[in-house]
Amino acid sequence: MADLFTTITTDNYRPLADRLRPRNICEVAGQRHLLAQGKPLYQAIITGKLHSMILWGPPGTGKTTLARIIATQCNAEFLSISAVLSGVKEIRAAIEQAQLFKQREQRRSVLFVDEVHRFNKSQQDAFLPHVEDGTVTFIGATTENPSFELNNALLSRARVYVLKPLECSDIRAVIDRALADTQYGLGAANITMADELRDQLAQSADGDARRALNLLEIASDLADEQQTIDTQVLKDVMAQSARRFDKQGEYFYDQISALHKSVRGSAPDAALYWLVRMLDGGCDPIYLARRIVRMATEDIGNADLNALNVAMNAWDVQERLGSPEGELALAQAVIYLACVPKSNAVYNAYNAMRTDIEQYGSLEVPIHLRNAPTTLMKNLGYGKQYRYAHDEPHAYAAGEQYLPDGMPKKSYYQPTDYGLERKIKERLAFLRQLDKEVKDES
Repeated sequence: MADLFTTITTDNYRPLADRLRPRNICEVAGQRHLLAQGKPLYQAIITGKLHSMILWGPPGTGKTTLARIIATQCNAEFLSISAVLSGVKEIRAAIEQAQLFKQREQRRSVLFVDEVHRFNKSQQDAFLPHVEDGTVTFIGATTENPSFELNNALLSRARVYVLKPLECSDIRAVIDRALADTQYGLGAANITMADELRDQLAQSADGDARRALNLLEIASDLADEQQTIDTQVLKDVMAQSARRFDKQGEYFYDQISALHKSVRGSAPDAALYWLVRMLDGGCDPIYLARRIVRMATEDIGNADLNALNVAMNAWDVQERLGSPEGELALAQAVIYLACVPKSNAVYNAYNAMRTDIEQYGSLEVPIHLRNAPTTLMKNLGYGKQYRYAHDEPHAYAAGEQYLPDGMPKKSYYQPTDYGLERKIKERLAFLRQLDKEVKDES
């Protein structure tokens, strides 16, 4: 055991994931769609043809590593700043360094900006002239959609490369390398781990190599006296390892979109999958309850009146009982909504009406529909010619006008032939026929 005076190398303090960072293209796990021989990015790296780029992908897919390899392969100076910790001052300092390398050593510089989407517009604009004049080759890393988070001016000067989550086989290879490497990995400690446990760890990493190595490092610290990572140790380590889920970013909106579209597409298994994925990742169940109510009104509407009741009841259960009963109620609602007939007629009618109201403005209520609680109002004719529908045949005042003058004479609500709306459609057709007969008679 080392005492207070024992010399400890810097590597002892570096996390396993950092120590095992790939040093060349051959060591990079995954990303074969970008780094396979013949691919444009691969060709640019091996030929040393630098160009500015945005590396977009989830955490742990190798964005920082790839930027370092590009700089090394192209014999360029690697300058790195993080948008989380930096501002315009740090940007200027990095540019000054790049200018010195260019003037004194005739070397190009790669300026790597991690979490570049966190920079505001003015901070992003600060890079532009230096990218234009070749002072730096800009490489930005982001977990967010560049289309939404980066300036068009910056995007127009950089090519976007999309990094994908690593496959289980790729992460398994990373784990095997970590356990075998005696210089940077755990090989010198003789840590052992069964093949099936390695597979479980690779699966739980959810496409994130850094997460896999972090979990492996923790597990190695908890290994028994024989330096073996057993089932219980791995179970304890993975207990708090949630699947990838960003509560505010791209993956959040992608997954809620997938849930909504699965319900709309009458795919109960897929709808349940996305619901559980989001819950598993830490999504607020109340937010999901609100979105499920939206699905009931937007995509089912009057085709099944019970859909909204089921959605509201699930929301109520979630608020009253919490987990796990609430999540089960949400699952019941999602499956029900996915299975019942669909109609967006209410949604379309609502949007069409909003459009026309914005166009035609605040039209007056027809005088025969106005309430007349005072003598003055009665004398002005308020409500005078109103026809009480219950006193007429079929409880319907055929030919009566309820929309204000100036609104177009059209049917906004067009029920479908699915579920209850088929009956609603038949009823409305009957009433419109009565209107037509009154009009023909007049």
